[in-house]
This record gives sequence, structure tokens and C-alpha cells, in this order.
Amino acid sequence: MGPSPEPGGGSAGCKNLLMAPRPGYHSVTPRIVVGDVAAQAEFLRRAFHATGELNRSGPTEMRVGDSLIMVSEASERAAFPSFLYVYVDDAEAAYARAMRAGATSLEDPRDTPYGDRRAMVRDPWGNVFQIAHPVS
Repeated sequence: MGPSPEPGGGSAGCKNLLMAPRPGYHSVTPRIVVGDVAAQAEFLRRAFHATGELNRSGPTEMRVGDSLIMVSEASERAAFPSFLYVYVDDAEAAYARAMRAGATSLEDPRDTPYGDRRAMVRDPWGNVFQIAHPVS
């Protein structure tokens, strides 16, 4: 069990949780480390309508909806797969785009007991994306 919460949103031993992240980032920002940043960025564009430009001097910052995903070249860090839950307007359409972009299906779109319509794919670099939208 982790530290107990303190009044004001902090927790014992974790005072830095109150610091704001850099502009454009959230408190938790995923980072994908792959062997081919350009190809990963193109997959994100095709599957999730991501925006962002390649950055040769640091991590490439791709925007998916209101979120930022950092994409880095495997060099100092070894490539390793990520597992991301991505909310989209239409899970079936995004699933179809991901498949056309080279993903492998892990789960066809289906309704979940917690109210999301969700599918799951693995991209060519081993990253897994659960693609969902709330069922109205």
C-alpha cells in the first residue's frame, strides 16, 4: 500500500505531486521507445489522427486527442512495448484504421461491462492499444 493522502492532494513523502508539468503535458505522459520513430509516428497518424512532427534532437511529441505521447528512438534506452488505453470518437473506425496501418487484432470491437465499446490491437513494434469510446 502506498503513502496515505495528505490534505490538499499531496501524499506523505510525495510533495512534488503538486508541481505542474511542462506546458502541453499531463502529470503522467506516456513514452514509447521504438526502433523506428518515423514509422511509429506514421502509425499514430493513420490509426488515431495524431498530429506532431518528427524531432531529431529529442523525443517526438505526438498528440492524440488532448493527450501527448512521446516517441523516442531505441538507443540509450532499449525498445520495449507500451500498453495504452485510447479514447476516440468511434472505436470501430479507429480499430479499422489501425488494422489498415499494420496492426494485428487482439480483440474485435465489443461492449464492456463498464460501459465502453472497446477493441484491442498490437502495432508492428509490439505496442498494445485498447481503443474505446463510451457507449451512450
